[in-house]
Amino acid sequence: MNIIIGMIAFVSEYLDSGLGMGYGTVLAPILIILGYEPLRVVPAILISQLFTDVAACVFHHNLYNVDLRPGSKDFKAALILGTVSSVGAIISVIIASKVPKRVLALYIGLLVLVMGILVLATVKRNFKFSWRKIIAVSFLASFNKGMSGGGYGPLVMGGQILSGVNVKSAVGITAFAEAMTCLVGFACYVMIGRALDWRLIWMLVIWAGIAVPFAALTVKIVRMEKLKGYAGFLMMLLGLLTVLKITAGG
Repeated sequence: MNIIIGMIAFVSEYLDSGLGMGYGTVLAPILIILGYEPLRVVPAILISQLFTDVAACVFHHNLYNVDLRPGSKDFKAALILGTVSSVGAIISVIIASKVPKRVLALYIGLLVLVMGILVLATVKRNFKFSWRKIIAVSFLASFNKGMSGGGYGPLVMGGQILSGVNVKSAVGITAFAEAMTCLVGFACYVMIGRALDWRLIWMLVIWAGIAVPFAALTVKIVRMEKLKGYAGFLMMLLGLLTVLKITAGG
């Protein structure tokens, strides 16, 4: 069982560090299906993703996929996204308790699906960078993170691409912003006294961590247009699966 979970964590992180999405979206439901309690799964994913996101930032920066030097455009975008999303993580419990989870999941599924279609439809089109769009994306990501705790990567990736951010840079920016969000979210779980499954946490950290350099290298060697297409396809697939699961009563 441990090897199975490890392989799933490896594949999930490979997708996440390579395309900026997929770790929590893929891993969380599988762990719950395997019998883990949700309140043990979520903090384990948050803290393991914090470690892997930090590693992803280092590898992507060193391979020149993204420029995360303080003062650079990529760093500023990552800092804005991470700060706003961190606020969303803090207020998530309050907002989520007042809105039906089924409605939230359906909303996110539809939004991710539409964003994936838009990215695929504009694979060969280059957008002009806009700080206004980046700020709008940060609020949208914060809203979704605060409302449901999920669907972060696909929205942030898709929003950046449609805002004119280089797709390879968007992967590194997403990792940076999500690391901040995971840190704040995990800290909230610790503060409210939730029990932590450290055996599961370290298993995820080790197996997911192994995938990071491979994913960063993939981003380095894959052509921009193909990477954008892969990202759009994964967004569309994740959104469609979420919508189908909710409409089927899952």
